[in-house]
Amino acid sequence: MNRQAQLMVQYIPRLRRYANALLHDPQHAEDLVQDTLARALDRMSLWRRGSDMRAWLFTIMHNQYANDCRRAGRRPDTLSLHQEGVQEPCAVARADQQAGLGDIETGLLLLPEDQRAVLLLVSLEGLSYRQTAKVLGIRTGTVMSRLHRGRERLRAWLNDTPAPREGLRRVK
Repeated sequence: MNRQAQLMVQYIPRLRRYANALLHDPQHAEDLVQDTLARALDRMSLWRRGSDMRAWLFTIMHNQYANDCRRAGRRPDTLSLHQEGVQEPCAVARADQQAGLGDIETGLLLLPEDQRAVLLLVSLEGLSYRQTAKVLGIRTGTVMSRLHRGRERLRAWLNDTPAPREGLRRVK
């Protein structure tokens, strides 16, 4: 296995987590990861040595996901933050955490897809604003505004307060 392929292997768990969060279907998520890795291996000559491979792989995954959605003419129905294989210390803590994750999961589903993608990449995957902008093909300022709006909407939903109104402001 060459050096680039070894580098890719370390990011497979993150790719799986993001794919599961996007699709909430382990079978389709695994297919998306496999398609991403196959595409990355085929295009390894396009990766610039010294650049961030993680961001490059997430870009490939995002583009593959967008292409799959366009091809299928659909949008995913659900989103999951649950990780397989994680054991909780006790049943009470697990029940509380599951209830909290369910609320967050529902709140994320209510977000527009563009805000949800930014929120997942920055908050869950730990990508920088610049990396997220590159993955999604948008400007860094757009990442910051979508992240802010997404967090505000999620916070409002979790606190049972009205979501901030989106729309144009009148400038005098």
